[in-house]
Amino acid sequence: MEDKLIRVAITHGDTNGIGYEVILKTFADPEMFELCIPIVYGSPKVASYHKKLLGLQTNFSIIDKAEEAKPGRLNIIATFPEEVKIEMGVSSKEAGEAALKALDRAMTDYRSDLYDVLVTAPINKNNIQSNMFKFHGHTEYIEHCLGEGKQALMILMNGPLRVALVTTHLPIKEVAQAITKEGIVAKAKILHESLRRDFRVSCPRIAVLALNPHAGDEGLIGTEENDIIIPAINELEEAGIQAFGPYPADGFFGSGAYTNFDAVLAMYHDQGLAPFKALAVEEGVNFTAGLPVVRTSPDHGTAYDIAGLCQADPTSFRHAIFSAIDIYRNRANYDEPFENPLPKLFHEKRDEGEKVRFAQPRPKDQFRRQDNIRDTRKGNVEKQEIPQEQQPVAEDPTDKE
Repeated sequence: MEDKLIRVAITHGDTNGIGYEVILKTFADPEMFELCIPIVYGSPKVASYHKKLLGLQTNFSIIDKAEEAKPGRLNIIATFPEEVKIEMGVSSKEAGEAALKALDRAMTDYRSDLYDVLVTAPINKNNIQSNMFKFHGHTEYIEHCLGEGKQALMILMNGPLRVALVTTHLPIKEVAQAITKEGIVAKAKILHESLRRDFRVSCPRIAVLALNPHAGDEGLIGTEENDIIIPAINELEEAGIQAFGPYPADGFFGSGAYTNFDAVLAMYHDQGLAPFKALAVEEGVNFTAGLPVVRTSPDHGTAYDIAGLCQADPTSFRHAIFSAIDIYRNRANYDEPFENPLPKLFHEKRDEGEKVRFAQPRPKDQFRRQDNIRDTRKGNVEKQEIPQEQQPVAEDPTDKE
């Protein structure tokens, strides 16, 4: 793949949170511009407010459209002209509307191929709700806008630790009903393909967690393992996918068992995210697999409690950018050998019509000789009639001189 600067679209998220803080801190390092061309979808006025409030020195350029983005600088597109009231650390409807306008513009520009990867700063899932946004989060919204009929899969990642979720933002009381064999198989297949294509793991090993405590204790504490999860694992094995389990979730991470696998498939949100965030600390990244667009985000929220205090750590956001670039390049390298395949050769085609079309005609006098050779190899040469005058005469054993 050509070693080019990746165009990274960044949505500014909730304007009252730490989105601009981690963006400005990340691109205070000039080495970041050696990897990508950042394009922030947001508001130059809001960015200036945060920059002044936090005492940061990061400079940026204002552009009208993504095509104007230049390398070596932080580019910001004004996705709305109106003023926004900033109330640091406060959830407001204005902040949600500003976040949605940036997201909507980014969705439109991706369809026009104006950037390569998408990195989203945190939003507030409550104040962003509107007639245009009736989703539980970024993952569902991006799947709806850019999925092209494909299903998204949330993967939390930090180096070799990757945790995917069968169900995402559901109330606990609805989780058990949402766990189905078909759902587990579908998510596991997306995870398997993502491991091969996005992370270049040639033969992925996937650990599947149980739903109930102690993996149900053979039906004593629940039957989902025997009725749903184990049949799903068996179906995956028949499809050639290395899936193992179900493993009791309580001791799986604490014992270090996750290190034996390339990814872990958890049944619900907190089952996977609680241990992941304890292990990943400040370097975790949220990756949306299964979609045409490569989208990542930091694994933290708006952090209203420290917004405006210049205490936010940009490490997770920086790793989200690194991960998006790596995944984009991995996909390109994986897909390249499959582009422009050579046409099948004559002997590879099963259609008899092709064989006839490419067959070379033979002179008529060669047909019988070739057929005899073929029949001789098979050991079933037909007897040919010999003219009477050429037939040998049998000797009479009693005829003696």
